[in-house]
Amino acid sequence: MKVAIVHYWLVGMRGGEKVIEALCRMYPDADVFTHVYVPDAVSAEIRRHKVTTSFIGRLPRAAKLYQRYLPLMPLALEQLDLRGYDLIISSESGPAKGIVPPPGAMHICYCHSPMRYIWNMFHEYRNRSGPITRFVMPVLAHYIRNWDSVSANRVDHFVANSETVAARLHRYYRRASTVIHPPVDVDAFEVLPNGFIEDYCLMVGELVGYKRPELAVEAFNRTGRRLVVIGGGEMLAELRRIAKPNVTVLGPQPFSVLRYHYSRCRALIFPGEEDFGIVPVEAMASGRPVIAFRRGGATETVIDGMSGVFFDEQSVDALIDAEERARAITWQPREIAAYARNFSTAVFEKQMGLHINQLLKPLAGTISMNMPTAQQRPALVQSLA
Repeated sequence: MKVAIVHYWLVGMRGGEKVIEALCRMYPDADVFTHVYVPDAVSAEIRRHKVTTSFIGRLPRAAKLYQRYLPLMPLALEQLDLRGYDLIISSESGPAKGIVPPPGAMHICYCHSPMRYIWNMFHEYRNRSGPITRFVMPVLAHYIRNWDSVSANRVDHFVANSETVAARLHRYYRRASTVIHPPVDVDAFEVLPNGFIEDYCLMVGELVGYKRPELAVEAFNRTGRRLVVIGGGEMLAELRRIAKPNVTVLGPQPFSVLRYHYSRCRALIFPGEEDFGIVPVEAMASGRPVIAFRRGGATETVIDGMSGVFFDEQSVDALIDAEERARAITWQPREIAAYARNFSTAVFEKQMGLHINQLLKPLAGTISMNMPTAQQRPALVQSLA
């Protein structure tokens, strides 16, 4: 079976690219298609595959300004030649699913979210934009929104990364989906006994408005307790300006520093609403509880009282109250870390393999199957044998 994997852009290794990395392991002979490709910014697993870019990758400074070319991406996707592929797996949160699949091919879309900047977060993105972008964005978003709705019909089966995203797929595309949580490298983190835990909380992530990092800083400014903030983004300078001495805003840090703080913090603060939210799972893989806003993907990963506590409104008072409740609980690091293994890369690959397996069964007699070895893809091979 000839497999194509389509991703919006390959310019770093965030959650979407971790999904691509896992799919590349599952299908070692697959070809990868994307708009922009920066080899040095992705993993060796992805680099081992043949990567083809759309014409966006040949435009001026595409590696840096790729998001400026968003209006051209629908056209670019439709020009990708996917003739000869039996299975196409697109990875969507930027334009990726809008390819034109050849007759007889199955198109499965793993959706991190319908494009946020034209759907559920349109007004947030527009308000944060400069005056020119703010002026033209309604017209461009209208055009892309229409194309996005139509292109959803080119997908045979949707897989959502969370129940939150599944609900968006139904709202915006009127399409059903299967929920399979994305892979998290839970083995990369360190779990320490409670005796090694230090008296500070941690916030990790891109420092942008919808993640509400200012809420955490303001809450700890008020209580005087220690908070460490790791991440870069448009709000970095503002947070450093308003932070009191008990709040340390480190900015972007290497993984070694992040791993150190994950394993030693009292708890992770997660004040925003995410599609899924890999950061809380990484904290739990380190044996630490999560203090999370009770919306979005966190409600699917955090268990109240066992691996964290929730607060029900995005306010300083609600966050302070939740942090007080978390301090009163004696957490069990090993138990939390064991629970986090439900979101491991191995679990993702097994669940995706079984699901794709079931979808391909009706085609098993019509496609000449040249699958990976049984060791590489045991569930798929055994089911199709």
